[in-house]
This record gives sequence, C-alpha cells and structure tokens, in this order.
Amino acid sequence: MQNRLLGTSGLLVSPICLGTMTYGTPVDEADAIRLTHEAMDLGINFVDTANSYEGYDRVLGSPGGLAEVIVGKALKDRRDRAILATKVAAPLGPGQQDRGLSAITIARHLDDSLSRLQTDHIDLYIIHWPDKCTPLDVTLRAMDIAVRQGKVRYFGASNHSAAQLCEMLCLADKNVGPRVISSQIPYSMLLRHFHHDLQWCAQKGIGVTPYQSIQGGLLTGKYKRGQAPPAGSRADEKPQWVWERDDQTYDTLETIEKLADEIGVPMVQYAWAWTLAQPGMSSLVVGTKRIEQVKDAIAACDVTIPADHFDQIDQCCPPPWKQMDPIHGSS
Repeated sequence: MQNRLLGTSGLLVSPICLGTMTYGTPVDEADAIRLTHEAMDLGINFVDTANSYEGYDRVLGSPGGLAEVIVGKALKDRRDRAILATKVAAPLGPGQQDRGLSAITIARHLDDSLSRLQTDHIDLYIIHWPDKCTPLDVTLRAMDIAVRQGKVRYFGASNHSAAQLCEMLCLADKNVGPRVISSQIPYSMLLRHFHHDLQWCAQKGIGVTPYQSIQGGLLTGKYKRGQAPPAGSRADEKPQWVWERDDQTYDTLETIEKLADEIGVPMVQYAWAWTLAQPGMSSLVVGTKRIEQVKDAIAACDVTIPADHFDQIDQCCPPPWKQMDPIHGSS
C-alpha cells in the first residue's frame, strides 16, 4: 500500500482504514485485539472508532463506549504507530447532554473517550452527525478549545454535505475554530448521494474517508439471486442493516460482477478499487470480522479499473442528477 495524505493535515494514512463498528458483537474483545494487531502488522496505520460503537448490540440511546475500550486495549503498546480517529454526537443514554455537539457534550464525551482509549490525545476527532440544535460556531469553538488543550490534533466531519463543510471552512477562515480536514460519508457504487461532493472536497483539501463502500456486503458477490444469505453474512446476522434485495438489485450486482470478472479480480476488490479511484479519496473505512477481509481490502489497492469501466458503472449505477451550472453553462 502507498499511504495517502489526509486532506491538508500532512498526515499520511493507509488507504485502508480499520473500522471497528463490529467490535463487541460479533467480534469479541480477544478477536478484535488480535485483528487490530494483525491489520497493523500488514501496514494499516489508520484506525476508526466512535464513542457510540458497541457492535450489533447497538440501539439508539444505549451507552456505547465498548469499541473504544477494546481499541484502547489493542493500541496500548503501539499507540505511536496508529492514526486514531473517534467520533462524538450520537446519543449515549437518555440524558439531554448525552447527545449532540454542544460545548458541554463535546468536553464531557471527549474526556470519556480519552479514558476509554487509554490515550492523552485523539489524532482525528470527528463530529459524527449534524446537530440541528447547536449552532456550528459553538461546536467549532469547543473543538478549538480541545485542540488548544492538546486533547485533539485534527478535526473531521461525518455525514455532512459539501454545503455544511463549506460553512465550517468559512468559520475557520474567520478563526472561529479549526479547519475541517476530513469527510466521512456513506459512499459506494450503489449509494452515490454524495458523489458530486467528492470533486469539491478534493479542491478544498478535505480528505474523503467513506464507509459502506461495499454496501453492507452487497458488493462482495456473496449474495446470489434466489438463494438465502450465507451463514455469517451481515444479512444473516443483522438483516435490518442490509438493503432488501430485489430483481433490480441483483441485475446491478450481476453487471458489476461481470466487470470484475473481465479483469480477473474478486467483486469485492473491484468495488473497493473503484471507490479508491474516485476524487478526493484518502482512505476507505473497512469494517471487518476476519483478517482475510483486511487482506482483500489491501489487495484492492493494487487493482486498476479500466477507463471504459467507469462509464459502464455510471450506466448501471448512475450518479444523482446534477443541476446545470448557470455560470459556465455545463452540467
């Protein structure tokens, strides 16, 4: 793997980021620690978690923190080898200050995350979701305090549009808070809602770190028309986290699989390679249960998608409609 810059931070991160949403259930603590160590030994230096992650047992408002505890144990003796990201904003418990992006919530949850992760700083602190109840300048000022205290090195966003990121950049230009350096969005061949934000992020120096790049396993090739989900797959273990599969979905998946077969690579590697080839990509957040999945993701970094395949993917998985530019007269 050849490391990539994470936005304008100067940080060099592996193009595959180890996602930890499965830590706790179905990946228990011992297996998760072993998986983390093996992934780092293969060259992955970027680890992503969140204060709300606790595996498949997660429900809205549950206390969270489990994945951070496990990651903290895994990195205890190799913290200097990892670029560590965690997130804040998701509801943790019933309290009014246990969710969102107010100054009180950020300060409290940041200290909790530092304790669970057994570290004195977070390399990349990410606001997990937009908070419609808290003005963005309040959130950025709280982040600025965390950076000045040395508890946070860099600031990122997740599930925010280009318009929201633009507002963050404008506030940073006014010295309201730190500059946003990364954008973590759901993005895959099958889910391209943020597609037209990618080029803008590339132009503004915001590194894109997408999740769901194989769409909950749909782009692995494991789901076949007319067959039950294989044992151990996400659709088998957590069906509500995977799209319903109708004939149109299978038509699309079969088209993608044929394109992967043309260049002789597994469908899952093809999907990851296609995503890495999109504008602005710094690192793919890959949630795994086995080291073999990590190895597949790493192998995808060496896959080259033929130029004509991009047009074919656009035909079977069209990006969203883009409004005509009234200034330049082009779409």
